[in-house]
Amino acid sequence: MAFDHEHPTCSHCHGETPVADAPGEVPDGALRTRLRIVQMDCPTEEALLRKKLGGRPGIHALEFNLMERVLAVVHEPGLQPGIEAAIRSLGMTPEALEAPGAPPERKWPWSLALGALAALASEGAALARLPGWAAPALALGAVAACGLGTYRKGWISLRNGEMNINALMSIAVTGAMALREWPEAAMVMVLFALAERIEALSLDRARNAIHGLLRLSPATATVLGPGGWTETEARAVRVGDRVRVGPGEAIPLDGTVVSGRSSVNQAPITGESLPVDKGEGDPVFAGTLNLTGSFEFTVTAGAGGTTLARIIHAVEEAQESRSPTHRFVDRFAKVYTPAVLAVALAVALAPPLLMGGAWSLWVYRALVLLVIACPCALVISTPVTIVSGLAAATRHGILVKGGRWLEEGRNLEWIAFDKTGTLTWGRPVLTDFEPLAMDGDGAWRVATSLASRSDHPVSRALVRPGAPRAEVEDFRALPGQGVQGTLDGTVYSLGNHHLIEELGVCSPELEARLEALERQGKTTLLLTDGRTVLALFALADEVRPGSRDAVAALHALGVRTLMLTGDNTHTAKSIAAQVGILEALGDQLPQDKARAIRSKGGKVGMVGDGINDGPALAAAHIGFAMGAAGSDTAIETADVALMDDDLGKIARFIRLSRDTRAVLAQNIVLAIGIKTVFLGLTIAGRGTMWMAVFADMGASLLVVFNGLRLLRR
Repeated sequence: MAFDHEHPTCSHCHGETPVADAPGEVPDGALRTRLRIVQMDCPTEEALLRKKLGGRPGIHALEFNLMERVLAVVHEPGLQPGIEAAIRSLGMTPEALEAPGAPPERKWPWSLALGALAALASEGAALARLPGWAAPALALGAVAACGLGTYRKGWISLRNGEMNINALMSIAVTGAMALREWPEAAMVMVLFALAERIEALSLDRARNAIHGLLRLSPATATVLGPGGWTETEARAVRVGDRVRVGPGEAIPLDGTVVSGRSSVNQAPITGESLPVDKGEGDPVFAGTLNLTGSFEFTVTAGAGGTTLARIIHAVEEAQESRSPTHRFVDRFAKVYTPAVLAVALAVALAPPLLMGGAWSLWVYRALVLLVIACPCALVISTPVTIVSGLAAATRHGILVKGGRWLEEGRNLEWIAFDKTGTLTWGRPVLTDFEPLAMDGDGAWRVATSLASRSDHPVSRALVRPGAPRAEVEDFRALPGQGVQGTLDGTVYSLGNHHLIEELGVCSPELEARLEALERQGKTTLLLTDGRTVLALFALADEVRPGSRDAVAALHALGVRTLMLTGDNTHTAKSIAAQVGILEALGDQLPQDKARAIRSKGGKVGMVGDGINDGPALAAAHIGFAMGAAGSDTAIETADVALMDDDLGKIARFIRLSRDTRAVLAQNIVLAIGIKTVFLGLTIAGRGTMWMAVFADMGASLLVVFNGLRLLRR
């Protein structure tokens, strides 16, 4: 049975929920159950669960999130009790997922301290030549204090036909004791338990990087009710309720300010370094911090639908998807472990049987190889690195929808930009108006009536408050060209140069006038009744202050830039020159933008903020959505969402992608290199059980610590 690792899940599901529109050909009526399993934080447990549940009838997919200790099972109705019972048979405890959970509190295990003392005492007893029972007794005490859990897990693994690190350690330590290597057996078990403890604490740090977001949003809100202002649980507040926030308080929910003014620190959501002023009509987001004044806002999203909740949900889904490196490592591990086990068996049997070697010597070496055989360091290195990279990006207001995009960002050779609302403010202002074959008031009346029906920034610039308007019938948008509608029985079109040419009403005189305006970087709109051009409007859009620096940062990284816009070619080239973009294409319809992206030879990223950018975003290798804070669509559909309008974050994302790839490569080299060195030492007769523990758990700790470095980016 094939399992879909990129199957989406719902972060606020309770127990069983219907699966809707799920990829991977999940049958209608199937359920997805998400369970938190505290004991599941290593590929060892994942392999056991896969083997136990993977072949059961009625189970369609298993989705593992080791960093969050969450297992999602897509299955037929009525199977949840059996699934939970199967998990318990592996010594694990499944819990219904009520809400994203924080890592459990780690208490100091006194049994580990007692075991360490007993192991040291066993070593001392052997060196001091105390009575023959002393060293074995102390060693057995150390193994009992630190290793009973390992033996229990090892037995469950062997019983289920899985050879994982717990089974390998159990066999190795038991074999060492059978060979009367008492002090070494005891110390190896203690070191293994200590290394597992340190690894768990380190992984908790990566988990906390995500769960820290949960603590940003307060659990209660001050809500206006029939009896006045009352303190209410945030999850009980409904859309439309009125909430009050005082100075220094965190904002509990998303909403729109209805009274008061203040300054808000939005860094947790958008990554902006400076506070943002808020007044009536401005949006506010859950998890952000009100700094100075007091204000009231109307709730626009419940606790489960806030921008913060969607960010957390997106990051959780990103963790559950496997990156290309993760998939490679999984495939490699499946070959590596059986190969080393075969070598260990050959080392144990071949020399004594074929060359008369001492059984005790070669069995000891085989036991050392068994410990080295576990691929935990290699397998855990990828998810901890990816999660650290995702968390670092989120802290800077960059929401990456999966490890695949985090890895592939380093390969981008081109970044294509939309113009309006991306490189420019998208708030053009009217600079020229020329009535041609219609009086000025009449032209304004028709243009305003048509423009008021459109949400495009260029059209909105023509809408004058209080201007007379007429009823528009049969209105329709012409993507990449303009709008059209019927007023007083006449069909009028309001659009760009491309539309006028398509309608066949452009004259040489008008062409010259348009070219002069467009060379000034102005966008022209023309009003026509299909027979002649009635009026001309020219608008200019202001370039965002950070656009030039953002483009320069991309060039410094060796990434080339391209601008794609529906505006005319002259305007496109004028704006491109202002911001330093290398290549600009104007008069681009949505399908033209997609075609331009596909025509580029290398990997292309597309940055846009509008619906008309959809085909281009889909055609690009990575789609970047601008200003995604508060936008359901952008967060759900973009590969990478920039939570504010800072284009400089694209270069930051590419640098983080390159850093992540470098750390992944380092971890793979560390994990495989250390194992290879100790495999060679052992086969050459110089390896010991101590070395084997370092080769396994020491390598695991090294790759985990190395992966966590990304959190400091």
